[in-house]
Amino acid sequence: MRLLVRWTADGGEREGDGMTYRVVQWATGHVGMHALRSIILHPDLELAGLWVHGADKVGRDAGELCGLDPTGVIATDDADALLALHPDCVSYMATGDLRPQEAVDDMCRILESGANLVGTSVVPLVYPPAAPRPWVDQIEAACKAGNTSCFVSGIDPGFANDLLPIVLSGFCQRIDRIRMMEVLNYATYDQAEVLFDTMGFGKPLDHIPLLLAPGSLTFAWGGIVQCVADALGVELDRIEEWHERRPAEAPFTISTGTVEAGTTAALRFEVRGLVGGEPRIVIEHVTRLHDDLAPDWPQPTGHGGYRVVVEGSPNYTLDLQMLGEDGDHNTAGVLGTAMRVLNAIPAVCAAAPGMLSVLDLPVIPGRGLSGAGGR
Repeated sequence: MRLLVRWTADGGEREGDGMTYRVVQWATGHVGMHALRSIILHPDLELAGLWVHGADKVGRDAGELCGLDPTGVIATDDADALLALHPDCVSYMATGDLRPQEAVDDMCRILESGANLVGTSVVPLVYPPAAPRPWVDQIEAACKAGNTSCFVSGIDPGFANDLLPIVLSGFCQRIDRIRMMEVLNYATYDQAEVLFDTMGFGKPLDHIPLLLAPGSLTFAWGGIVQCVADALGVELDRIEEWHERRPAEAPFTISTGTVEAGTTAALRFEVRGLVGGEPRIVIEHVTRLHDDLAPDWPQPTGHGGYRVVVEGSPNYTLDLQMLGEDGDHNTAGVLGTAMRVLNAIPAVCAAAPGMLSVLDLPVIPGRGLSGAGGR
């Protein structure tokens, strides 16, 4: 039985096993709403507070907001009041794609207060050694001031392309190449801004969305490529980007809008870690809005999900399929994103102060979750 150490706001520590961790949920967006519900249902977590952005959510019970019974925890936009509760951890899931510095500032304020932090925002922080140095220095200083730890992860970037390939590599005699793939239909991904603005679906093929601006793919996924390289002891020459797009042959409608004929309806990209001029560690995304698009591109297994391909001796192919209770794979992906960091809270609270990555934490099981959350 592993003994956990939980750091307190005054710099002391408490020891124990099977403790309950008081958690503040920060934001209730696409991932945050799943996290809120999961904290309430989790046997080892206690919802201590809830920060919300929208005025229509302020003053409402947390349970009501996520479809559960009342909890007595009332949503607020008063950050000072929440930090004054001295939670063990804050689950930070406010958007960071278009406001990364503001998100980093939020995180530092939380960490300096004495609360540990897990989060899914500002994805370059998934692997701190490869993240922008000013952000890392700022967060490390906040961790030192608050005697706290910070862990950012999710599913992608996250466990589907750092933890899974690293674990699989441990079963090899020789490794020539590793490819980490996401092969998914995004038609039910209920985020219009992400699909149409960030990713460029429904836009002309020559339109350059935020995701495909030079350097953006490396900014988001380059750290994961570097993380796997570091885990394998591989020195990369450089990281390069590549992408291609396919148009819709006829107009069709998805839950978030209409994709007109001739506009982008399928996207494929790679972030390649090169060694000796050859791609040795590669992240690949194959994203469609309709199953019939780009039939010559890699196809999903079953409902779609993630695939790790290791070429060497022996060769391995690992397919991770996912499906939510509502029958949708995108729901499963969003929930998995939240649970990767929520289930890590005990380990994060037990860690020495500072920024953490997959290489710093133990294997994290779903302890206590058998039969949990059945309400």
